[in-house]
This record gives sequence, C-alpha cells and structure tokens, in this order.
Amino acid sequence: MRNTRRTLLAAVATVGALTAVAACGGGSDSSASGSGKTGGTYNFWDPYPQFDASSAWGKLVTKCGTDAGVKVKRTSMDTTDLGNKALLAAQQGNAPDVMLVDNPVVSTLVEAGILNKTGDLGLDTSSIQKNILGAGVIDNASYGVPIGANTLALYYNKKILTAAHVDPASIKDWASLTAALKKVKSAGKKGITFSAINTEEGSFQFLPWFWGAGGELTELDSAKGVAALSLWKQWVDGGYAPKDVLQNTQTTSWQEFATGDYAFSENGTWQLGNADKAGFGYGVINIPGQNGGSAPVPTGGEFVTVPVQKDSSRYDVSKKIVTCLTNSANLLTTDTTLTYVAPTAQVQAQQVKQNPELKAWVGAVAAARGRTSDGLGTKYPTISQPLWTAVQNALSGGKSPQAALDAAQTAASKG
Repeated sequence: MRNTRRTLLAAVATVGALTAVAACGGGSDSSASGSGKTGGTYNFWDPYPQFDASSAWGKLVTKCGTDAGVKVKRTSMDTTDLGNKALLAAQQGNAPDVMLVDNPVVSTLVEAGILNKTGDLGLDTSSIQKNILGAGVIDNASYGVPIGANTLALYYNKKILTAAHVDPASIKDWASLTAALKKVKSAGKKGITFSAINTEEGSFQFLPWFWGAGGELTELDSAKGVAALSLWKQWVDGGYAPKDVLQNTQTTSWQEFATGDYAFSENGTWQLGNADKAGFGYGVINIPGQNGGSAPVPTGGEFVTVPVQKDSSRYDVSKKIVTCLTNSANLLTTDTTLTYVAPTAQVQAQQVKQNPELKAWVGAVAAARGRTSDGLGTKYPTISQPLWTAVQNALSGGKSPQAALDAAQTAASKG
C-alpha cells in the first residue's frame, strides 16, 4: 500500500488542521526517529508526554512489550506533532510499529496509505461500541482500536439552579433549557458558557446543537442547521451567554464556569478533576436535542493503530502489544488515568461502579458520533472550517444564521 509523496505532504496539512480539541495536552518530543526494526525493539508513539515512564501508563506500555517478548521504545509528543511526524516517517519508510493517534486523524493516515486494517491483523473489535469505533472505519473497514472516548455534556452549578428554582431533571429539550437560562438571569446570575472560537474547538462545541437539531454535515445550510445557530445567537443576544464565547477556548470557557457565577458550562469529561476542585456543588446532564432526548455529541479520544511496515513479520508482535493495551483489565486503569469513558460496555460498567459521577458521561458517549464518521473521512476539515466561520459570523452579528450557513455550505462544497 504505497502512495505518492504529494499525497503524504497534502495529508500533513490536513493533520495540522485537525488539532485535537479534547485530548490531553502537553509538550512535544522531537526525538522520534528510527523504525525500531533492530533486534527485539519496537517503536511506540503516543500523544501523552505528560505521562513519563514511572506513570501507570508508562509502566503499562513497558509491560505490554515485555509480555510480547520485546523491548518497547516509547516516544511521546503532542497530537498534531505526532500526526505530522507519522506521515513523514511513513514517507521515509521508518514509521513506528504501534501508534496512538487522535481519532479524526485516522482517516487522513488511511488515505495516505500508512495504516493496516484491524481485520488483516486479526485484531478483535467486536466488543467496541460501534459509534466509538466509527471514527476509525473507512469504507467499512476499521483501522485501529479505540483506547477510550471523551465527549461533551452540560455541567451545572447546583447552588445557582436551586436559587433560581430550576430542577435540572426538568431540562429535556432546547425550550426547557432556554427557560432555565431565563430564570437564572432573572435571579441575577449568568447563564451558560461555551466555546465558539474560530478553530476546531468551536465546531466541536457547536456540533451537539447542530446534530441535536437533526443537521447533517453534508448540508450545513439546512433549516435544521439554521435552527441550531439561531439558538446560540438567541442566547448571546439575550444575555444568557457571554459575548466572549467568540474568543473562548474550552479552557477559558471552563474558567468562567469555575468562578461560580454561571449556571451551566458545555464542556468535557476531561474537566472532571477541575470540577471537583471548583469549590461548589455541581452536576452533569446530557446536552438535550432540540425536541428532547440526548443530542449526538462528537467523540474525542485516540485509536491504537499499526502502521504499514516493509517487514510484515513484525505485525504479530505489534498485534500482541495492541491487544495488551486494549484488553478489559488494562482499559479500566488507562481510562481512569486519562478520564476517558471506556469503549466497551463491560469496562464502562466497572467505571460507573467505581465512580457513579461517570454515569452521565457513559450516556453521552452512547449518543456520540465521530466527526469523520458517515463516510466523511478527510472531507471533515473542509466542512469544519466553514462551519466555525459561520458560527463566528452569526454570533458577531456580521450575518444572519441563514446567510452565514449559506456561505459555509458554498465554501464546503468547494473543499
């Protein structure tokens, strides 16, 4: 499976556009080099530089190599750096043996011809939730095993809702959520924070509302998409959401909620640790769909993949390493460390037993969709950028929601 230099270099640009919005952050390690094709050493790349060799994750990677009878050389770097270097390493013929990549990047690497199908490797993905696995499925074939998923829900401040006489259980759809925001504002408090910044984070946070209205990414300017953007504009114009959502990242949006002045925050699983430190009681509810039910939310998280090697005899050991990293016993520890929801029902049940607060998150992940699913693959970045631009144009007052999404659809069609 070989592609041209032009395809690989074009893919590098695509990976750069898919900067992770929900994965763990950290610095980069520029020492990634070599194929690990000498003796019993296997190269392993991951996007977790915050976990060193003494961490639970670092020890697991080492153990999985030992159990497979080899030494694993682990290299960690930030998500975007990893994707770009993977493409360049493949071009040079020295890709790592096993690699964790952010889920929307999988399709880009597949298009560049550098990932093996899980079926060809004999990896079993039958226990993985189909919607989580979907981000790594291209043309009905899967190209990796998800190690876990994170996603979005609504955090709420219990004290503020009680004072405003809002029962969070009453929030079932957009109308009841907007009514709750109105009560909160009348009680002298602030409504909801979210990120509408002009990056992938903005699209990531808008998708639950877009999908919750029944919108499809192939038709940005539908009446359903316009309804979702009109909802956000209504909130900003009505003072239920701050105007700085246009500049807010998910981190700065969370910092606003952490002041204790806001009733709601749209944010992710990765903020649970910060929520526990916020100093006030909080709860979590799923983002509601326009007419009820849980809105589909985008999945974040990484896939364990096996890049193409010149020496195919290495795949047997690579398969053992992947299987070790993703078996039920190890997933529980890993997903607890990463604050991820496990990709299998069995491990999810264990997580909720250990931490009942994860129940809402398990429900959110069950309703989630991959950003590159539904056959979008590498088309997603050419849709996402016009989408976040439309959000910016509408919320700033530059264009009406309909006009903003009309322009977005025109731009996406040219992508």
